[in-house]
Amino acid sequence: MKVIPVVGAVIYKNGKILAAQRKSNSRLGGLWEFPGGKIEPNESPKDALKREINEELEAEIEIHEEICTTVYEYDFATIKLTTFRCTIQTDTIKLNEHQDTKWLSTSDINSVTWAPADIPTIHAIMETN
Repeated sequence: MKVIPVVGAVIYKNGKILAAQRKSNSRLGGLWEFPGGKIEPNESPKDALKREINEELEAEIEIHEEICTTVYEYDFATIKLTTFRCTIQTDTIKLNEHQDTKWLSTSDINSVTWAPADIPTIHAIMETN
């Protein structure tokens, strides 16, 4: 199965983390994820992440350290997800790709149902808090 490289932004603001809910009519519909997307050919992971956050949320981010890389085999593809800790640089976000967002504290982070590929990042976040 083809491996698709993707990036995700663990966006922090005021001690909370942004979770984004996939649209109901999409693959993995209704599940929560860290916003981001596919890395295009000849694009660096950080450039891809900035582009994706701008497209999905019309927001600007500052990218900090890498959190982890996960390889997860879904029935439609194998995803290689690399997540980065980020801070948001804009005051508002617009939902162009998701149906909802929530700012979650680390104590609330498991109050939503995460997409399987994102769960190792949740564990990594919890280990550092």
